[in-house]
This record gives sequence, C-alpha cells and structure tokens, in this order.
Amino acid sequence: MKCTFRFHSTNPTRTIQINPPSANVVDFRNKAALLWLLLLLLVGGGAQAQSIQFTVKDIALKNGDSTELGDVYFINTNCKSVLTSTPEVEILDGPPGVTAVINAAKVVPRGYSCAKPVSGGKLVITAKDVQNYSYTRMVLRVRYKTLDGDRERSENINIALFPSD
Repeated sequence: MKCTFRFHSTNPTRTIQINPPSANVVDFRNKAALLWLLLLLLVGGGAQAQSIQFTVKDIALKNGDSTELGDVYFINTNCKSVLTSTPEVEILDGPPGVTAVINAAKVVPRGYSCAKPVSGGKLVITAKDVQNYSYTRMVLRVRYKTLDGDRERSENINIALFPSD
C-alpha cells in the first residue's frame, strides 16, 4: 500500500511516497513492545519503597529460667575486635522480673566468615519472680565502647513468661 502526499511550496510540486512498514515489521514491533511491558511488570520498573527490616526473636521462659540469646561483638573488616570493653545492655521496655546481662567471652563471628574468636560477650536473659503468664515485647539497647567511639543498637524480643509449676 503506497500513500502519496503533495505539498505546496514555491518549488515545483514534489511527490513524496511513504511506504508503511511491512506486516512482518509491525508484528515484530508489537511483540517487542509487549515483551518490554511484560519485563517491566515482572521487574517492578517503578520506584520501590525501602524499609528497614528488624529481626525480632521469640523466646519463652519459666520462672527462674535463663537463656543465652546470642553473641555480642563489634569487628572491623579484618575480623579484629574494635571493642575497648565488654558491651553493656540496658532494658528500655519490658516485663517486670526479667533481667538482661552481657557476660564477657571470646566469640566467633561466623556470620562474617571469621574463623578466630574475638573479644565480645554473650547476651543472657533471665526471668525471676514470674507470677502470671504474660507475652510482651522487650526492647534492649546494647552499648559498645569501640576504638572509634561509642556505638548503640537496639534489639527487640518477644518474650512469653510462664509461672513455675
């Protein structure tokens, strides 16, 4: 199918012929556009909201029980501890009768592919004087004294407390 257009100008009349793309080219363009749209939808091409994920641990304790919650350390990229003293823990919010303490210890930061123990501690949670069942969120603040200054982070723990039998 050929289309002919005539334009008026001061020059002699010219005839311009425009050949529309063939059926194969149109079909290819449609497929390419459809593929691009599908890819955009699958990848999520728009802006995505970013959020910080907090890991919350769940523990259950009976009256008088203690549990070791995890290792506490602060290292540099060479797997060397930069702590100047044992980290400290403070309970910002939590149920009565629950205590938290960090016992000094050599720990291995395996999550960072370190093989040798470094200075740090073990976080221990203890329940005392539990009279009734309760389930609450406990918020801890861990303070690190490092070569580069003081650092802090918080830890959220869901804790279920049971009275002794």
